[in-house]
Parts: sequence; C-alpha cells; structure tokens
Amino acid sequence: MIFGAAAAIVPGALEFAAATDVQAAVNVLDTKPMKRPKLLFFDVNETLLDLSAMKTSVAQALDGRTDLLPLWFTTMLQYSLVATVGVNYDDFLEIGAAAMIMVARNNGVTLSQAAARRAMLPIRSLPPHPDIPSGLDQLKKAGFCMVTLTNSSQVAVDTQIKNAELMEMFEVRLSIEEVQLFKPHRHVYKWAARKMGLLPEECMLVAAHGGLARCFSFPARRSALSTGTRTGNRGTESDRSGKTPHRAGEMT
Repeated sequence: MIFGAAAAIVPGALEFAAATDVQAAVNVLDTKPMKRPKLLFFDVNETLLDLSAMKTSVAQALDGRTDLLPLWFTTMLQYSLVATVGVNYDDFLEIGAAAMIMVARNNGVTLSQAAARRAMLPIRSLPPHPDIPSGLDQLKKAGFCMVTLTNSSQVAVDTQIKNAELMEMFEVRLSIEEVQLFKPHRHVYKWAARKMGLLPEECMLVAAHGGLARCFSFPARRSALSTGTRTGNRGTESDRSGKTPHRAGEMT
C-alpha cells in the first residue's frame, strides 16, 4: 500500500490507521482536528517508482562501485539546491550526470559526459513499486484528487508516468521546470497549491524522501513520509521494521 508506513514526522502528529486500510486513514483525517486534504501531491522518484534499474546503471558507470551511489545521490541533491539558491536552473538529469562525473573524478574512475548521461536514461522507464497501483487505486476510489510533483522536467515526468502505466491515476503531472526552483524550496509547494487552485493547508505531500517532507513546513502544511517499504532515503531502523506508528500530520 502506498502509505506503506507513513512515519512520524513531528511529535504529536495525527496517527494514521493501518497501512492496508486507506478508508480508515481517511476517516481519521475526517474526524480529527486535521481535516481531510483536498489534494495529495506525490513525489515521483522512489516514492512511486523503483529506482533500482537506475542505481544499477549508475553503479556500472562508476566502474561497479556501488559504495559510491550514496555519495552520488547526495551530491546530486546538493547541486540541485545550489542551482536553486544561485538562480542557475538546469535539467535535473543534467545535474545528475554532472554529479556522477564529479564523484567519478574524485574517486579515480574515468567517466565521460556521454557515458554519464546514458547512465541516467533508465529513469525514464522505471517501474512502479509493487504496491503502488493498488494503493493509488484505493486512494482514487476513496475520492482523493492526486497530482505528481517532481524535480524532473515536464517531458521526463510525462514519460515516466506513461511508462509506469499510472497516467489514469493522476489529475495533473506538475514539474518544477515551470518555476525553475527545485524541491524542497518553499516556493515550489506554494506554487503547486496555487496552480491547483487550493490553499497550501488544503494539500498533503506524500514523499519517501525525508528532506522533501520535512521542508514542506509552512503553517498548517501537511505531509506523509512513506518509509516502510522503500529502499534509499528512509527513516530509522524502527521505521523500516514497521514498529513505528503510522502517522501523518501538520508541519509547523
């Protein structure tokens, strides 16, 4: 289920119901102080789509150095933030390729720009995690409006969602390309809510990456951090074991 194990993000946050019972979670949102969100924004990479194929491709480009994958990922995120702060936007895939070259050079691996770009190509055809189609279907049947919000370009996200056969699940596919600021910049979330004709407090973000959820932090802004069944940027060991209560709540 998509809310596999929505982890506690802030103390006293609203408890979710069991991960497999979406309607129960909806009932909690309806009956507790935090109202049911009118719209769910979904991060795409790792939250919806399985990055395993791209990680394999990147590791091969880095001469089989799987130990360099975390460094590549954090370097990519670091430079996307630098691009945002420096008002120097570039395509996220280009940033990913550039970060790969930096990591390669700093670790004695020979890697050309063309090879780095090729290593990023699998991101366009990633499969959804096994629980995603049924989870999204349950949310859709529960009456939720769902929209993707990604750092990838518009062409990239359209291709990703089409190839993952999830097109019918989402009302809109939003890309930060329009504002040329990468998540988790505050303006991205304000823009996305405004784009959908809603107030920020009427929306919820679902993301497997803690940084994206934690920065969704305006008054009354809400987020669900999905950690229980994902690899990559996940929560604590207790989160992954499923022993942590499933929660979602207001960010302040």
